[in-house]
Amino acid sequence: MAAAALFRGAALGCSSPAWRLRTVSRHRLAHSLGGHGSDTASGAAWTCFPLGERALLRVRGPDSAPFLLGLLTNDLPLPGTEAPAAFSLARAGYAHFLSVQGRTLYDVILYGLLEQADQAPTFLLECDSSVVSALQEHLVLHKIRRKVAVEPYPELRVWAVLPCTPEVEASGAMLLPKPQGATILTRDPRTVRMGWRLLTQDEGPALLPRARLGDVWDYHRHRYQQGVPEGVHDLPPGVALPLESNLAFMNGVSFTKGCYIGQELTARTHHMGIIRKRLFPVQLVGPLPSGVITPGTVVLTESGQAAGKYRAGQGDVGLALLHLDKVKGLLHVRTAGGGQVALTASAPDWWPTAAK
Repeated sequence: MAAAALFRGAALGCSSPAWRLRTVSRHRLAHSLGGHGSDTASGAAWTCFPLGERALLRVRGPDSAPFLLGLLTNDLPLPGTEAPAAFSLARAGYAHFLSVQGRTLYDVILYGLLEQADQAPTFLLECDSSVVSALQEHLVLHKIRRKVAVEPYPELRVWAVLPCTPEVEASGAMLLPKPQGATILTRDPRTVRMGWRLLTQDEGPALLPRARLGDVWDYHRHRYQQGVPEGVHDLPPGVALPLESNLAFMNGVSFTKGCYIGQELTARTHHMGIIRKRLFPVQLVGPLPSGVITPGTVVLTESGQAAGKYRAGQGDVGLALLHLDKVKGLLHVRTAGGGQVALTASAPDWWPTAAK
């Protein structure tokens, strides 16, 4: 009922926050989300984005924890013994599943929860919806004789929640009433710049007071500005290397945990300290190109030297895998139509200082 009321309010006219969010210029929205500013006159504290391209798998059973530890780059977000604030027993973590060659297969956000206090932990794996079946097959292939069940979990929908003001982001406080039904709200484990993750049965952000509905286009724009890859377009399976994709910056890898598939190359690269390329946020300079920039297009320096490859993007922002010694200065790519577009690369402010 509350969710329906919120969506009805969004359709009543231009005075509603959700309506204004959809009609304001893309440039204003991108600027406000990138800086965590917003139209504070509306009174909204949060913007909620429905992520229909993300889906959940549930892994449960007495062997679920050791099973996942042998496959993931990171430790598990084991649930605590007490519920945090008003929400269910859940903690989130970020990790990749790797191939035996050490390349990323799937990026996931993990939620660890206890369905009942006397049961083994259950884990929800949030992944790109296009690879749910492939990830399920990957898990089933490796479970062998372990007592583990792997199944899609469509009961909950995935939302991203971003603060509308710097004050809300800095406080980190979400004074919310006790939710109804199965609901999980937790910090996005990758970086504070990505706000919170909300898993709920509800159709809308009604569980959050002073929340408004956002356009997923703007969520992805904000994500690209922050240099956060997500899904198979940004992290092509079997192609992307985890440390080049800034997995360590996003709290997605443990160098002290036990063995996992693909660990050898990742550990060796880390201990040698040699990373020659990184995934950078890039901004297209000037008018948007009439032709499409194909993923994998070579990025060139002003002198025509190869600086890396364009990975993915939306509008005038995106991600590119670039050589660290060639990111400074103006770069350019060629579109599918034969045009040329200039772009610049930058290091997000949340990256470690040594990487900038």
